[in-house]
Amino acid sequence: MLLLLLFAILHYVPSFNVALAFAGENTFTPKAYLIRYWNKQISNNFPKPSFLFDKASPLTAAQSAAFYKLAATDRNSLSNNLSDFCTKANLLCFPDLSPSLEKHNENVNFTSYLLDGQNFTNYGTGRLAGADSFKNYSDGANVVTNNFRRYSRDSTAHTDKFAAYATDTNVPDESFKGYGTTAAAGDGQFTSYNDQSNVPNLRFAAYSDNSNGRKQTFAEYAGNANHGDQKFTSYGKNGNGAANGFTNYGKGSNVMGSSFENYGETANGGHHTFTSYGDDTNVPENTFRNYGPEENGAVVSFKSYRNDSNTGQDNFQSYGKKSNAAELGFENYGQSFNGGSSKFTGYGEHAMGQAVDFKVYGQGTTFKQYAKKGVTFASYTNESSPAVVASLAARGKKVNKWVVEPGKFFRESMLKSGIVMPMPDIRDRLPKRSFLPRAIISKLPFSTSKIREMEKIFHAGQDSSMANILTNTLNECERKPSPHETKRCVASIEDMIDFSTSVLGRNVVVHTTENTRGSNGNITIGKVKGFNGGKVTKSVSCHQSLFPYMLYYCHSVPKVRVYEAVILDPKSRAKINNGVAICHLDTSSWSPGHGAFIALGSGPGKIEVCHWIFENDMTWTIAD
Repeated sequence: MLLLLLFAILHYVPSFNVALAFAGENTFTPKAYLIRYWNKQISNNFPKPSFLFDKASPLTAAQSAAFYKLAATDRNSLSNNLSDFCTKANLLCFPDLSPSLEKHNENVNFTSYLLDGQNFTNYGTGRLAGADSFKNYSDGANVVTNNFRRYSRDSTAHTDKFAAYATDTNVPDESFKGYGTTAAAGDGQFTSYNDQSNVPNLRFAAYSDNSNGRKQTFAEYAGNANHGDQKFTSYGKNGNGAANGFTNYGKGSNVMGSSFENYGETANGGHHTFTSYGDDTNVPENTFRNYGPEENGAVVSFKSYRNDSNTGQDNFQSYGKKSNAAELGFENYGQSFNGGSSKFTGYGEHAMGQAVDFKVYGQGTTFKQYAKKGVTFASYTNESSPAVVASLAARGKKVNKWVVEPGKFFRESMLKSGIVMPMPDIRDRLPKRSFLPRAIISKLPFSTSKIREMEKIFHAGQDSSMANILTNTLNECERKPSPHETKRCVASIEDMIDFSTSVLGRNVVVHTTENTRGSNGNITIGKVKGFNGGKVTKSVSCHQSLFPYMLYYCHSVPKVRVYEAVILDPKSRAKINNGVAICHLDTSSWSPGHGAFIALGSGPGKIEVCHWIFENDMTWTIAD
């Protein structure tokens, strides 16, 4: 029976005379089948790309057969054996955290603590004074998962410190539930929390609810983070005299979403300050829903909120609704250098004795159903993006680094021997994973219509990182292609071969930049070679997507030139890299706000735009 499954998986054809690319490869493994498939579909004899074949499934023939059977006939058992599946197939999975009723009555001090997958329950619960400290916790770790439940609940004058927590981590999933609930006095401090993290998913639920005089501060929270979400639900509800401060929250981050729901609801005398919140960010999305409803005597101030950011969207719904004697201040709000929008719905509606003040706020702001009394507006800025960019440059300020990272985009004329230019950070920051065998992929669900089944297989709880990963990637794969674009998400190397050859024909080669040397610094261009003789051609570029198994978003756009350039150290002139760059000659369908035009000037259809192929991305071309 097992042998029959192997035959079904591998579609084995007796071709024993085919030389395997890797010595000693078992004939029945997924990688062996891939090698035979490559030889059949690719018409040239160029060396097989090791950077691509290294991503093939590491499963043995027997393991592949066993997991194929579960995927095809018993997905419940596959879900029950997820940990084993993830380990053997080299997938991205999150640990399942079991609840704990253990109590911790003494002060704790976690310093340089690297383990993840921890459940911290009943820390500081019912404590009188004392302090719990997490310092340099999970720094630099990969796929960090931590859960804090009933932390400092019912405590009095208890201090919690999170300093340099999970700095420079990859795909952290962290949850605080019932944190500081019904606590009196005390102080919760988050300093440099998740700084420079990649794809964070941070959740605070029932945080400081029913607390009395407790102070919570977030300083340097998720600064310079990349692609993620942060959610505060029922934060400070029914609290009394709470002081919550957010300083440099999400500053310098890229495509971050923040959500505050039922924040400060029916609280008394709260003081909330947002200083330098979301400044210098790229495409931030901030939602304040039912923020401060029916709150009494609250003071809320936003200073330097979303300044110098690129586009983005803010949504304030029922903000301060039915509140009493609230003071709400927005100073230097939304001075974005490239558009963006802010929407205030039901702002201060049916409130009594409120004072709302907007000083120096940006364009793209709309107000609907807001209080007609007690609201003042001053110094509204209505400038176009180029005018704001010019203003920033005149003041000696940098434009958002995520949009115009030095060297991220450049002109074709820069690809000449002897040119010195900056190179962006081309390092791959996504977790290491492998492709699954094509036969197993064919039996796994992959569509938004089957998202619940996928969540069950990969243990994706509500609002979890895995749930977001599945949804976001599926949405990107299912969106309609851009004008002149041909696209497909491929979950196996065989699928990538099929898509590339369907566009370019069977005589193809695949290229990537050799390594990451030269990143984040200046480089000197050495010898430059244009593929296809440097003529205008088409190519298929494939970019990694974040998913449990290796998945690539591949697309083809017409009218490009693809180059390989020797990269030299600018001081020693020694060779350090072989870089692959692609130049898009037709940019007419690009957005006027595209980062390339902000970096290089001009606009859609007026210039060509070039960029490097980053680590673990690749581009296919017709072989010379």
